[in-house]
Amino acid sequence: MRRIDPKEAHIKPLPTPDSDSQAYWQGLKDGQLLLQHCTACGHVQFYQQAICRHCGSESIEHRAASGRGTVHSFSVVHRAPGPAFKQDTPYAVLLVELAEGPRMISSLVDADPMAVQFDMPVELACEAVNDQVVLPRFRPIRR
Repeated sequence: MRRIDPKEAHIKPLPTPDSDSQAYWQGLKDGQLLLQHCTACGHVQFYQQAICRHCGSESIEHRAASGRGTVHSFSVVHRAPGPAFKQDTPYAVLLVELAEGPRMISSLVDADPMAVQFDMPVELACEAVNDQVVLPRFRPIRR
């Protein structure tokens, strides 16, 4: 396990794209949530892999998702896991069931974390952290 230098404890960790996830991260920079679709069996998957988790085929293509889903589960964090997240508390961590089927973990933006509810409709909000990294967040869909 890598020890965190105390000087880095106030810096949030950022994703490091690899060959499997590069298209996904580029899609977010372009304002789209890309999901992998297996052209052999039709399975839709998240998180990115080189093969289909359902049938094992390497025939995978990226397609833009609707960016909509519902909150399947959530937790409101009141105690930061480290100094880098202290200013964010409280915040809601969401398990979002995407309209296309897969579920993904993210966080809530543009709303009170205490107002999150099960089955709440949400939509993608691409949040630029810097020039290189855009993170997928979700905000409530106002009806």
